[in-house]
Amino acid sequence: MEEDKEFFFTDTHAHLASSRFEDDLPEVVERARAAKVSRILTISCDLEDATTNVELAKRYPLVLAAAGIHPLYVHEIASPDWESELRGVAGQPEVHAIGEIGLDYFHPPGDGSEEAQWRSLQREIFEKQLQLAEDLDLPVVIHQRNSASDVSDVLGNFPGVRAVLHCFTGTPEEAETALSRGHLLSFTGILTFPKAPEVREVASIVPLDRLMIETDCPYLAPVPFRGKRCEPAHVVHVAETLAEIHGKTLGEMAMLTSDNASRFFGFPEPRS
Repeated sequence: MEEDKEFFFTDTHAHLASSRFEDDLPEVVERARAAKVSRILTISCDLEDATTNVELAKRYPLVLAAAGIHPLYVHEIASPDWESELRGVAGQPEVHAIGEIGLDYFHPPGDGSEEAQWRSLQREIFEKQLQLAEDLDLPVVIHQRNSASDVSDVLGNFPGVRAVLHCFTGTPEEAETALSRGHLLSFTGILTFPKAPEVREVASIVPLDRLMIETDCPYLAPVPFRGKRCEPAHVVHVAETLAEIHGKTLGEMAMLTSDNASRFFGFPEPRS
């Protein structure tokens, strides 16, 4: 692929429903467009996010939606009918994935419960959402923090579900386990951090057809934006670093990762 051929980027993990974008989201989306980011998957942390994401996908041609309940928000589930409500949102055509879902053992229990009880609740909600993904034939976006072994065990019970491990910072062994099961790995701005050589090392062993890029915005702004609010336009810097790691041009890496995203999420062609 020649560097001057047309290419575009896909940000596979952004939190556009975040309150940190409420004052200037149109400008954020326009900056992404100007940076050749042609698709943005906006991720949910709870049911409110999921509904908002569908609305954003209807409003902005660049945006596609994911619906799910983040493990750190499981204690906030108020409705006994949450599964039906999530199924209703996830069944809409704007939704291309269930996520983000998974297990987080890094943060303390959000409801003040004992650790074992907290982990049990997370696992219960995780499993129910994986079943929903299987029912709807949707891929899943996985959050795992200090929980790789348990996440792997749970995913093993749903062999038909396609997963991407977002913001991957695990070990080479954890990467190999995920790859051996057919999952994909996605990398954020952490890839650009000077003190993250281990993450770059892992990224170097991931086959090109299993890679995706993301911002996780408004978090994890890459170099040279450390300390500032991250936004989808910054995914270009993640792609630049990944291209250097794999000896590819920026255009090649943009399209490799965009093609992977298209296959994995079933994305349509970018809309103008």
